[in-house]
Amino acid sequence: MPEQTPDAASPPVDVARLTAEAATKSGLLWVRLPGGDTFPAWHAWHEPEGDGATPVAFVVSGPGEQYLPWLPDEVELILRSKDTGGRLLTLRAGARQLEVDSGEWTTAVDVLRPERLNATGDLVERWRETCTVHVLTPHGDPLESPGHYDDSPGATAVRPAPAATARWRPWHWRGRARARRNTAR
Repeated sequence: MPEQTPDAASPPVDVARLTAEAATKSGLLWVRLPGGDTFPAWHAWHEPEGDGATPVAFVVSGPGEQYLPWLPDEVELILRSKDTGGRLLTLRAGARQLEVDSGEWTTAVDVLRPERLNATGDLVERWRETCTVHVLTPHGDPLESPGHYDDSPGATAVRPAPAATARWRPWHWRGRARARRNTAR
């Protein structure tokens, strides 16, 4: 029996079905920008009307919500496994900001609102005034899928940031613990 190569043995991937399955298994997605920066994002999946339609992800960012930079028209979505936390699927996606009070924006808010835990105040009004709602629409073949992952580690250098600790040491009542070590009472 002739030996098959891994690509020949793999059945074709049904992207819509795989994305729908990954969407139900992933509570967090990562948005990778064209420059390589990657940001975690809580999201809500929504299956549009129609048989076999690829689900879309709605994300909200702004004051009081998660930080996401301005999203370009094309991004990559990395879906993780809920069981292992590892990459499950990487897809290309179109990113589009929704206009406030449009039909799509209202649908997105209706889908996102139940997923926003511990929200305070009038959530919809805050989103309307200060936040941005994007729809992320996966398209094309997966960049990475089960059995076809990139071998590179994906680690990036940590960006330098200013120090977060104070330089002065506050005064302590009865001195510091180091001064009292190895002393008999």
